[in-house]
Amino acid sequence: MLPILCAIAFLVLVQAFMIAPLIPRLVDVFRADVAWVGLAVPAYLLPYGVATLAWGPLSDRFGRRTVILVSLTLFIALTAATALASGVTGFVLWRIATGIGASGVVPISLTLIGDVVPFQKRGQALGWLFGAIAGGTAVGATVGALMEPVVGWQGLFLAVAALAALLGIVAVAIGAIPRLPKPAAPQWAAIVRGYGSLLSLRRGRRTYSYVLINAVVQSGVYTWLGLYLRQRFGLGEVGIGLALLGYGIPGLLFGPTIGRLADRHGRSMIIPAGIALTAVCALLLAAPLTLLVVQLAIVTLSLGYDLTQPLLAGIVTDLPGNRGQATGLMAFTLFTGFGVGSLLFQVALTWGFTAALIVFGCAALVAAGVAVPLFRTELPRPDLLGRTPTA
Repeated sequence: MLPILCAIAFLVLVQAFMIAPLIPRLVDVFRADVAWVGLAVPAYLLPYGVATLAWGPLSDRFGRRTVILVSLTLFIALTAATALASGVTGFVLWRIATGIGASGVVPISLTLIGDVVPFQKRGQALGWLFGAIAGGTAVGATVGALMEPVVGWQGLFLAVAALAALLGIVAVAIGAIPRLPKPAAPQWAAIVRGYGSLLSLRRGRRTYSYVLINAVVQSGVYTWLGLYLRQRFGLGEVGIGLALLGYGIPGLLFGPTIGRLADRHGRSMIIPAGIALTAVCALLLAAPLTLLVVQLAIVTLSLGYDLTQPLLAGIVTDLPGNRGQATGLMAFTLFTGFGVGSLLFQVALTWGFTAALIVFGCAALVAAGVAVPLFRTELPRPDLLGRTPTA
């Protein structure tokens, strides 16, 4: 199950993040204003986040496997259809539709892992999934910039759709996604009450709040790195792709290890450390650094995300109540934060990149300090024999 889910999540994130470094190129292709083309990022992320609120309860009603496969099919069809866009308006509309259709894949995969993996070992399993997500982010950013001159932006979308279709066929053929017994499906009124119950929990409120904060800072900085690299260093598409090559690599390499550390030592200090690392990287990018140091800061920026979001996801899957709803609310918060972050940074860009990066960095630094007392109770949980788990 896990290799297939990770591979699918990898492709979903490749498609999601190959747009950001292409913004300067798409401005030329569509002959449109950069602010209008930049909307293609939140146009995908915001509908994605909203739609997850529906996919979670649907997975409770119809089963995780059914929802993952239906959403994967929509992802394939709509990703391929995006290649038909002839202008920026059509492109943005296809991004909206794809965000809605694709949003059931990764969150419900996360829910499925929560269903079958015990909490004491869940950090490692989620580390693999978020490692694939980080790898997809890295590859999407790099391949989008490097391969666009070779195959064109349409070819990128068609290639992702073809690979996803192949994975879907393999998943069905070998039965990689288990068909679990369906939980009792709640009524819609109960679903609304369930979301309220999750937010009434102190542990739930602080976790979802930091999912949002983390997403806003990471997406705000990352989305506009392509334009940042063009303006500051005069890089073209290939240069941008190479400069972004390292983003996501730490998660791909160390995601399971970070998950094991969280299982063994708890999440109380790792989460604040990850947010602080993100803050430091944003502030470094505001400084007049060489390209090599900027590349190192970009790699480290992604490590900040790897130290936070997978661990926050582990807490979400342990909240009392309906796991599908809990995960759906997290995905809604995460991708809404991604979309809002890119929009807020775009607004801050009216002051210039330096000021925007300082604002985002300082906000993250404050959030890191507040996180220390808020997450102090997220300590390792003994297993049934009273021993601290080692896996």
